[in-house]
Amino acid sequence: MTQSTGRFITFEGGEGVGKSTQIHRLAGVLRRRGHDVLVTREPGGSLGAEAVRYVLLSGAAEEFGVRMEAVLFAAARSDHVEEVIRPAVSEGAIVLCDRFMDSSRVYQGVTGNLEPQFVRNLERIAVNGMIPDLTLVLDLPAEAGLRRAKARVGTDAQPDRFEKEELATHEKRREAFLDLTRTEPDRCLLIDASQSEDAVALAILAAVEPVLQDEATSGSARDRKA
Repeated sequence: MTQSTGRFITFEGGEGVGKSTQIHRLAGVLRRRGHDVLVTREPGGSLGAEAVRYVLLSGAAEEFGVRMEAVLFAAARSDHVEEVIRPAVSEGAIVLCDRFMDSSRVYQGVTGNLEPQFVRNLERIAVNGMIPDLTLVLDLPAEAGLRRAKARVGTDAQPDRFEKEELATHEKRREAFLDLTRTEPDRCLLIDASQSEDAVALAILAAVEPVLQDEATSGSARDRKA
């Protein structure tokens, strides 16, 4: 079966929850079923956004404050949406994205203590109506996620701009992601990432299949303005 109608699915969660692993597993399954799949990420995903990714994750923008970081994330997201995501979905691809607007809500909005209206305004401009059809929130206690993240990059590697922050900050982000699943249940679905990798993959596939089959609501989520 070939998917004729594009879909936009995002993966969210704290550090080390397994988003990248699960995105690639899902992409493999969908491709074997005949779907056109694009895997992308944020910050990054387009040429312009990848340049901003280095600035953000290296910590080079940290000295300018969280407000400037939020503006840079929004600029990168706008380029990503218009150059990569929207064209792919319009052509019928299933776009799987590692982080999107919800990460900005949590990282810059909740733990960055930015004004909600400022965050919403940036989001509206950057997303420009490109709301995900489904957002999968992978959940894991922050301490366990940080252990996984450290094991992934090796003991001698330096943590990135966000991995190095205090455990309490990571726990606050976890709670903020959980809040998203409660306040936007039509879009956001919680996935228990403490299960085995295979069990998580099966839960994700079960969540995605109805979205791919639902031709009747194609584009309805994306038509809503952020």
